[in-house]
Amino acid sequence: MPLLGKLIKKSIDVANDLFEEDKNPVEAQTEVLKNLLESAKNTDFGKRYQFNEILKSEDLAKSFRVSVPCFDYHRMFGEWWNKTVEGIPDVTWPGSPEYFALSSGTTGSKSKRIPVTKEMIEAIRSTGIKQVMSLSDYDLPDEFFQKGILMLGSSTELEERDGHLEGEISGISASNIPFWFKGYYKPGEEIAKIQDWDERVQRIAEQAPNWDIGALSGIPSWIELMLKKVIEHNNLKNIHEIWPSLSVFTTGGVPFEPHQESFEKLLDHPLLYLDTYLASEGFIALQVRPNEDMSMQLAYDGGIYFEFIPFQPEYFDENGAPYEDAPALSLAQVEEGNEYAMLISTVSGAWRYSIGDTIKFTNKERAEIKITGRTKFFLNVVGSQLSVNKMTDAIQKLEEEYKISISEFTVAAVKHDGEFYHQWIIGSENENNIDEESLANSLDKALKSANKNYGVARSKALKGVKLKLISPEIFYDWAEQTKKKGGQIKIPQMMTESEMKAFLEFIS
Repeated sequence: MPLLGKLIKKSIDVANDLFEEDKNPVEAQTEVLKNLLESAKNTDFGKRYQFNEILKSEDLAKSFRVSVPCFDYHRMFGEWWNKTVEGIPDVTWPGSPEYFALSSGTTGSKSKRIPVTKEMIEAIRSTGIKQVMSLSDYDLPDEFFQKGILMLGSSTELEERDGHLEGEISGISASNIPFWFKGYYKPGEEIAKIQDWDERVQRIAEQAPNWDIGALSGIPSWIELMLKKVIEHNNLKNIHEIWPSLSVFTTGGVPFEPHQESFEKLLDHPLLYLDTYLASEGFIALQVRPNEDMSMQLAYDGGIYFEFIPFQPEYFDENGAPYEDAPALSLAQVEEGNEYAMLISTVSGAWRYSIGDTIKFTNKERAEIKITGRTKFFLNVVGSQLSVNKMTDAIQKLEEEYKISISEFTVAAVKHDGEFYHQWIIGSENENNIDEESLANSLDKALKSANKNYGVARSKALKGVKLKLISPEIFYDWAEQTKKKGGQIKIPQMMTESEMKAFLEFIS
């Protein structure tokens, strides 16, 4: 086996042993909160909410929770971050951020702009290194550790605006990779800067024979399209013909299971699949050990303090934002199996900020979680209170019943002739072999059994279910049409009525 691979693996083993000596997650979180408050006590936000007084409290977590209200992006930006964007320093974090992350899928003047400080860049880098270190726990050959890692994110060509740089968080992160990692990083700086996603993928396909790729990283749907392009351009049967060492796929942001069947058709053999949770607000969680359900460990010592609101409708408004006084629990208070919405406070100056995702704990002692959905209740128009988690469960039942693979779906509450319906669009490569009406009836039945509120709504205000079955490729064509293709862009699983009508018009 190559000596270099052995040396690198040995170094990773040693470093991973050091990571194993990390603090207890609850203790680490207390330290993170204290450091955040100390750092920001003289900012405008820290003065407004009396961080100096909170720091004197014997129960830091409780005092913080009582003193500072919950925020979502719109509250945070409207009251505080708009000043940061204008260049005013020391608003919610000391100094002024060098970067702003544009929320995934948004462009133009109305984009969400989330501060990214140098401290956050370092926290993201540290958490990323921790995941690399965790690879020593897996049965990987020595030579794997000298192969390339292909990261398919957003363009690293950031836009300069009013003295700072803007781009998606994956592009910001990739533009700040450590110097020692650049020899492993693909597609390399030149290709990574290409703004047009199709052009970037074409260049990757052209350069693919020159690379020895051992790992992939990115959102499953876009990685899959990239692999198809490489296979097509190089006239291959599967991707392992050109990258025989490919062993690991680090997914992120969306569940991998719906994509796994179609993804593995592009391989000679399955890969090791690892999950990550990188959001515009920070590196939230990462998979650090082998486990069957791909549970991730919160980055509890990575510059982020976590709180958890029990995911119950009375604590959230119609847009999924938590009420300012919504009850929240610390890491020490949560229970395994319950569903929570996350609040984060970060080294980028987000405070008790709702990230919009829901999670459940699979292992409290290790601070391990699974993402279960989003807080937004687009489908609560008629009281159905239908979460993404319940939808995903129902979709999985359809896959089992009809022996099909469903890689994408979206749904909205729409009105027809004065009556409310749930309009579903489902992406499956088996779309020509399934009766849409039969599928809609089965979906309706699965949702009734999974959600009591949905069953009540169906007996009253919700007239029925409409379903359109299409090829998954049409979802990606739609993303391109709306200039939201590639990178960290995720296909929305819930839409507003106007968005759904536009998508149906596109399909037709």
